[in-house]
Amino acid sequence: MNDLPIGVFDSGIGGLTVVSEIMRVLPHESVLYFGDTARYPYGPRDLDEVRGFALQIGSWLSQRQVKLLVIACNTATAAGLEAAQLTFDVPVIGVVEPGARAAVKATRNRKVGLIATAGTIESGAYARAVRTLDAGATVFSVATPRFVDIVEQGLRMGPGTFEEWIAEAADVFVRPTFYEIARDYLDPLRRVGIDTLMLGCTHFPLMATAIRQAVGRGVRVISSAGETARDVGETLRLRRQLAPAGNMALHRFVTTGDAAEFGRLGSRVLRRPITSVRTVPVEEIEAVSVPEQRSDACDEEGEGMVCG
Repeated sequence: MNDLPIGVFDSGIGGLTVVSEIMRVLPHESVLYFGDTARYPYGPRDLDEVRGFALQIGSWLSQRQVKLLVIACNTATAAGLEAAQLTFDVPVIGVVEPGARAAVKATRNRKVGLIATAGTIESGAYARAVRTLDAGATVFSVATPRFVDIVEQGLRMGPGTFEEWIAEAADVFVRPTFYEIARDYLDPLRRVGIDTLMLGCTHFPLMATAIRQAVGRGVRVISSAGETARDVGETLRLRRQLAPAGNMALHRFVTTGDAAEFGRLGSRVLRRPITSVRTVPVEEIEAVSVPEQRSDACDEEGEGMVCG
């Protein structure tokens, strides 16, 4: 049981930023990663549709015997985390609560900014998570769809890091244009005096340095990837399911899109080569049998017990 893989999924390759942290923090753990690139992006889609995607992919991964599921997509976490936790027999961890927790720990003036896709912001998931941890904190949110485009463009350029591309490329998104876009997005957050900024999309850690420069000194930039990896490790430790020291980790990658492109772009995100990727047709995912959600736990409590 302990050597079973951790299942991780995202709408594409952005979730590999979370996988990178899991590999760093838990080097003996195997990962089975699913990138739904054929149906990317999730951000503009209806949340009910995204919830359905999350349950389909979670069911597909569960059938391959994973010991824990990570929804490494902010939109899919906002849309489907609760449904997934009620559906699957293994722990399911999303990326919203870990990011919110890190932001609440970091802020001093309790004014927290959020940049994310429209779907993530409209769900209100980050605002609820922050207020659950600190009812006195305020979240100021801005949808930043062009940041996703910038990352995708950067990954499709030549070799080198994304930050090098931002600095050197001769394209529509180059300096100073990138900083003009960033200023338009981030100025409203600066004006309200945030001291902490949550990156509410798994693409955004790839441009964290550029975002820090654009948002200005004194603002702490928070990515949920590291905090999510720590949650994964703590959950496995408490369940006594950590892979033993010396276990040879085996990482597998699956996509609904083009396997060669996934391997090429994914290697840049992961910063290590992805040599083998398998394509699973969308039709296979759509045909997967999704388990029924468990009834409310209160229905199963004994007489005289209270739950809520």
